[in-house]
Amino acid sequence: MSSRVRFARAHSVANMRSPPVSRLDEVGDLDGWRCWVCDEPVDGSMSVNDPRGPSVDSVVSKAKAKRKGTEQERLAHRSCNSRKGAVAVVVPWPDHLFVVDPVPILGSVERLQRKGGREVVARCPTRTDGDAAAAWLVDRISRLRPDLDVSADVEPGGGQFLLVLRA
Repeated sequence: MSSRVRFARAHSVANMRSPPVSRLDEVGDLDGWRCWVCDEPVDGSMSVNDPRGPSVDSVVSKAKAKRKGTEQERLAHRSCNSRKGAVAVVVPWPDHLFVVDPVPILGSVERLQRKGGREVVARCPTRTDGDAAAAWLVDRISRLRPDLDVSADVEPGGGQFLLVLRA
């Protein structure tokens, strides 16, 4: 095997390795060592081979998918990153909230980030349920998209309460 082929092979293998630990630390510090998918803490001292260990996930929104080089790196558990693969993540609404007809959170956030304005994201049977859902949603979005300033309001409508996000 010629030295040129050996160099090319060694160079391509080196490029396939995971990001250096310093990059993982950078991304972890930016995300506050929380998994952006499941919103649970990530232990940076765990092995990257452990399912609950840290990994760097490349996130590309649908709007940015057409443009090259617009991916964002986020911290995720290795298992969360592997489970989602290359498909869009679904951020679940928690079971303790009483919401009816909730919309997919990431889709709403991407639309608000692109267009601004307001969007009805769920219905709640009582104002108390709406206030609890609004507080949780604003907190969750602040970690999903730290650069997006959102507020949530609970508005009466049709004998129920609408949870409205504004950007």
